[in-house]
This record gives sequence, structure tokens and C-alpha cells, in this order.
Amino acid sequence: MRLSTKGRYAVTAMLDLALHSGNGPVTLADVSVNQGISLSYLEQLFAALRSKKLVRGVRGPGGGYYLGRPAEEISIANIICAVDEWVEFTRCGGRENCRDGQRCLTHHLWDQLSDEIFRFLSDISLQDLVDRGRARPGAPKIGVEELEDDAKRRAA
Repeated sequence: MRLSTKGRYAVTAMLDLALHSGNGPVTLADVSVNQGISLSYLEQLFAALRSKKLVRGVRGPGGGYYLGRPAEEISIANIICAVDEWVEFTRCGGRENCRDGQRCLTHHLWDQLSDEIFRFLSDISLQDLVDRGRARPGAPKIGVEELEDDAKRRAA
């Protein structure tokens, strides 16, 4: 499974926000520098995250962003869905018209895989990733790569 850039960057940016928000609001410029994500792209992502109340902004000098709710209440699936991103393995997007308007032979398999990935990502909170990052000495930057590594270990 590979998430698109949009989903990966949204998770990475939210994790950066969670890791640094104890020091006051975090600016998108800081997230941009910390994670190597363009500022204009972050602005687009945070507009979507703000509309789903996953982040809240503070205006003015010294402003920036905070998490919209506690990190333990925000799942990775929440973040990915907030930016209108989802990994769907059926060719038909779940409409069951994969093969000449009919359901293909393997539709159920791919549909179940999509459900399993959603459940897996729903069970991982932003706080879980923060805790994992802080448990690793000398590793201040963590992101989706660690999430993918964990998914591979669980699948093996």
C-alpha cells in the first residue's frame, strides 16, 4: 500500500504539529522547514484539516496552529479522510461495476483489504505516533515511513 503525497504529507504535518505544540502555536512555516513540505501545499492541507476540526488556528503575531482535539482522539484514518484521501483497492471505487458494469470476481477480496487498512489506520492515534517518536532516542523526525514499516511488520 502506498498513500498519495496528500495523505502522507497530512499525516506528517499533523505529527509535527503534535510533537511541537507544547511550546505554543506552531506555524506552517515551521512545519514546512521541519518536514520539507512546501508552504502553499501545507496551507491547502490545513484548510481541509481545519474544516474537519482536526486543527485550530490562532491569528496574529505569535499565531499558528494547535491540534483541534487531543492527539489520542485523532486517528491516522481521521487525518487521511480529512484531506479527501483514501486508499481504495477495488477498481470501481466500491460501486461493484468493475467488469463491464458487473462486479469482478475479486471485488470482495479488494474491498475487504480496503476495510482492513481503514481499521488498521483507525486503531493508530496521533498520540501513538508521538509516543513512538519520543521512545526512539535521537530521532526527532518521524512520519508515515514508520507507519508503513509497522504495517509491513504486522502483515508479515
